[in-house]
Amino acid sequence: MKFIKTTLYGGFLVLFPLLLFFLALNEIAGLLMALVDPIADLFPPDYFDDAYLPGVLATLIIVIVSFLLGLLARATLIRRLGAAFERNVLEKIPMYTMLKSISSAFLDAETSSFTPALLGKTGGSQEPCYIVEEHGDGLATVMVPWTPASFAGSIKVAPVDELQKVNCSLDEFSRSISLMGVGVGDCMSRK
Repeated sequence: MKFIKTTLYGGFLVLFPLLLFFLALNEIAGLLMALVDPIADLFPPDYFDDAYLPGVLATLIIVIVSFLLGLLARATLIRRLGAAFERNVLEKIPMYTMLKSISSAFLDAETSSFTPALLGKTGGSQEPCYIVEEHGDGLATVMVPWTPASFAGSIKVAPVDELQKVNCSLDEFSRSISLMGVGVGDCMSRK
């Protein structure tokens, strides 16, 4: 009986991650297909009906369109038009600036906010936080995340001298917060 129980348990421990992996791949393929639908609609009807490996084709289309849009974005006129559109339209949308800041921080862009840091507290303890913006007057807006929701938390204004920037990526820092602090020490030990 013990042999059957441990064998079933061992098999389940192998099967379950494999099932999750294939479910995740299936979801990713579905997302790719959904992303490609607007592009595919530009072609004649039934153009892609006989496509072999539609997920690979969807990925290829996304890569090609991204490259072409990247070429366009390098043009000075397009950059100026894009900056004007962002300034006059997109920045008026309430969540746009925050989502742009978070995504640029994940991509390690130079102009990103949401810089990982530690906020010094009375008594010597430190609290993980994100520097949202520095005001220039010695104060900064910080977000102190709630665990395990690493991008939900309270907003505070704190003196810049009470903040210690942490030398790790936003991805690593937010992952350690979502893991109840496991990994924050690794981020702190980097110089």
